[in-house]
Amino acid sequence: MEVEANNTTISKDQADDISYDLAAKYWSSIPATVDGMLGGLGYISNTDIQGSLKFLRELFKMRDPPGRRQALDCGAGIGRVSKNLLIQNFEKVDLVEQNPVFLEHAKNYIGPCHKVGEFYNFGLQDFIPETAKYDVIWSQWVLGHLTDEHFIQFFKRCMQPSGVIVVKENLSSEDVEIDPVDSSVTRPHALLHHLFQQAGLNCFKEVKQSSLPSGLYEVRMFALRPSSGTSPGEPRLKDETITSTS
Repeated sequence: MEVEANNTTISKDQADDISYDLAAKYWSSIPATVDGMLGGLGYISNTDIQGSLKFLRELFKMRDPPGRRQALDCGAGIGRVSKNLLIQNFEKVDLVEQNPVFLEHAKNYIGPCHKVGEFYNFGLQDFIPETAKYDVIWSQWVLGHLTDEHFIQFFKRCMQPSGVIVVKENLSSEDVEIDPVDSSVTRPHALLHHLFQQAGLNCFKEVKQSSLPSGLYEVRMFALRPSSGTSPGEPRLKDETITSTS
């Protein structure tokens, strides 16, 4: 299957070959540590968090900002993003993660905290968020494990009347690239936007993460709202770059 996006033809066939069983087997062999969650690149965690924090603060400064009551951490792993970013900015944070060992470890990694809500043991392809519960749904470095169909279905289920969905993902340069080791894909920019549109979402802000080591994929953050609920006058900042100090 191919899709036309911004005058570029992109093959989607590889994304449909994702195996959830193989992915689950791979992650069951990974240690429940920050280094494990980041593929041996634990040293980039602070740079990543600082870039995400700046992006989130910019969302809070919008004329129609998301609330700060409840957030959902998708593909939460051991709770790295929850502990270092979301808990600092929301009254309550729920975590959803398909690996039960990671979820159990998250309780210790985060520690006792009244801001931590529910721990949901689901893959995103099966998870159904509670309607109108979340002000921000944060999805980072996990969507490569979803087929295109499940990607679209997941975000349709995530739509919140007044909330914001944030996606932070690696981008390939042109084609869909598949990793047979963990059964994941890295999608190009145009395909990500096509999938957002297919899910009924509008990308109203987009920022490139900087200060990451050379040789890694480009990483971008996307702020999304239902197409009918886009904030008037909020431009999509496609080429803005966040520079993090670590």
